[in-house]
Amino acid sequence: MTDMAPATPADLFARLTELNISSTTLDHPAVHTAEELAAHVGHLPGVNVRNLFFADAKKKMWLVVVPFDLPIDLKKLADVIGAARLSFGSPDRLMRVLGVTPGSVTPFAVINDHARAVQLILDAGMMRGDIINAHPLINTMTTAIKTADLLRFVEACGHPPRLIDLTRAQP
Repeated sequence: MTDMAPATPADLFARLTELNISSTTLDHPAVHTAEELAAHVGHLPGVNVRNLFFADAKKKMWLVVVPFDLPIDLKKLADVIGAARLSFGSPDRLMRVLGVTPGSVTPFAVINDHARAVQLILDAGMMRGDIINAHPLINTMTTAIKTADLLRFVEACGHPPRLIDLTRAQP
């Protein structure tokens, strides 16, 4: 964890450009739920994601990214990803570690985890698609990026993800 200011969307876009990664971003009103997001970006091609930030009983931290409509059972999820009992990370921890607020959680937030304290988990089925739609660090925009480019980005940030079939964590 660091005293550096969290990256802004402009910082994120500059890093994507530096990595020669193209993306498209759509502005929309602030959204706080997957349902609100779908009302604004449901027409976009690709997978709209839901991002879950957890701390487990052993103080490990996890960022789990799933299709927005995939229901998840937390007890099953803990078993599937090999975590101790999961609980949602606090807003303070979320800001301290990933530099974002609740409602703005995104796989792009690993740009702020300089200590590499968070394990990134991406749903394997979702990553077989062509495009992922995620917030670019704030919930008033959605950025479309090719799945292969998202992988390149998170790896460049020092966060090689684990691709796991998270349908096994459904209720």
